[in-house]
Amino acid sequence: MQTSKLLQRLSSGIFTELAKEKAALRAAGVDVIDLGVGTPNIPPAHAIKQTIAEEAMKDASYVYAIGDLPELTEAASAWYKRRYGVTLDPAAEICSVLGTQEGLAHCCLPIIDPGDTVILQDPCYPAFFVGAALAHAEVFRVPQRPEKGFIIDFADIPADVARRARLMIVSYPNNPTTAVAPPSFYADLVAFAKDNDIFVIHDNAYSELTFDGLRVGSFLAHKGAKDIGAEFNSLSKTYGYAGARLGFCLGNADYIAALKQVKSNTDYGVFLPVQRGGIRALMCDDSVIRATAAEYEQRRDILIRAFADVGWAITPPKATMFVWAKTPDAWPDDVEFAKMLMRKAGVIVVPGSAFGDLGKGYVRIALVQDKERIEEAARRIGACL
Repeated sequence: MQTSKLLQRLSSGIFTELAKEKAALRAAGVDVIDLGVGTPNIPPAHAIKQTIAEEAMKDASYVYAIGDLPELTEAASAWYKRRYGVTLDPAAEICSVLGTQEGLAHCCLPIIDPGDTVILQDPCYPAFFVGAALAHAEVFRVPQRPEKGFIIDFADIPADVARRARLMIVSYPNNPTTAVAPPSFYADLVAFAKDNDIFVIHDNAYSELTFDGLRVGSFLAHKGAKDIGAEFNSLSKTYGYAGARLGFCLGNADYIAALKQVKSNTDYGVFLPVQRGGIRALMCDDSVIRATAAEYEQRRDILIRAFADVGWAITPPKATMFVWAKTPDAWPDDVEFAKMLMRKAGVIVVPGSAFGDLGKGYVRIALVQDKERIEEAARRIGACL
């Protein structure tokens, strides 16, 4: 069978490849420590799980949801007001998505025509590129450089690219680099977008996973942001809700209406028990969020210390559930380094080049194992360095 040109443009996905390699290692009896895929192992609070279970036992839950429960968008609106001071119309400025992975895969379709230019970061989360590819867009990658703290510099976007671009997708706190942008960045982003008539999508999935007393907010809290942009946010990491698949797109009402139209042709809405569980999550005391962030911070500290003890010094991240690590000097090729760790140590990390050309020479390590397993991973890696 001849596959489509679109499918050929997309890779099989580094995470799919890692999963296959992991399955093969486990089949051979290897005790694998997976620090690759960012799948949280911190479960939702009991009240959230209980809500899903109770709702799943109701016969009425097994109809098509079609759209969002009003209570869900109202809860998301109240959450944004409480956490970020952002006022959102629940009916017009919020739309649920089947996890932000799905939402980002469809985010270009409401406004991008084939051949239009979309600006992405390099490196960036692969779903951003997938969204552009599904819309048959041309992509310009603006660099995130270590000497600039992995924050993009608008001067790195040529004037002709800025003039023809219709959409820009950015994310801070950033996956994979873990960079956190200062407030001034967002003022510059809004000004750049308005000057060049570019719509902005901001992925804010890691806003609650910040460390060392740092707090970040929402892109939408900045003056003019809703005029030119929208934001994705997710319950996956914040509330351990990853498998349930629930996130939101919030912001510009015209864009939200267009995204709802796209989704009306692609799905029948989020499973009602998942929506009800999401409502319960958004109503939880903020101590739930603080406890989750504290657990990831403790894991970060243990990983940084344990890896340093075996000779791999890594800069501690300020946010996210990841560590962005430059490969040891003896292993400049990130892909070969990741393969070596997988096969010799049974430890899985993601090569940085999976996120873009400027990810070469780095690996992304996910803080998704208990502290004891992180220390065991360090011991194994130390034996290979």
